[in-house]
Amino acid sequence: MFVTIVHPQIEVRTSDARQILKKQIFLKDAIRQWGNIAGLVTGLLRCDYDLIGRSLEDVIIEPVRSILIPAFAEVKKRSLEAGALGGGISGSGPSIFMLSKERTTALDIEKEMSATYNRLGIDNSTYVTTINDRGIKIIPDEVLQPE
Repeated sequence: MFVTIVHPQIEVRTSDARQILKKQIFLKDAIRQWGNIAGLVTGLLRCDYDLIGRSLEDVIIEPVRSILIPAFAEVKKRSLEAGALGGGISGSGPSIFMLSKERTTALDIEKEMSATYNRLGIDNSTYVTTINDRGIKIIPDEVLQPE
């Protein structure tokens, strides 16, 4: 599984991103969101790409926070057209992530993301990586603190 990330060089303050969130949500939206979270975890555990794609829908946070990120909807649309399984906002933004099955698709998504922001004149950084499938790794202190 590959992750493509674009970080447009704009500021989205976490406090601002929190401030605009709804204080109450409908039960039907909460149930849908919890189902998506469970589906995403299950999809990742089973390498079920269809389930992962269907589960990458945020019905609570993304519709509100996406307004803080220029061209969010365009980046998401172009990424999906390039073959992304789905994606969303990383943390409070402004980074956007997309998941894909294959490296070539991830690189195509990277081009689309960067092209969108380049066209708007917004500096950006992109990254393509994989999801860690081995879990955590403890790094000895001496490696973290060289002499």
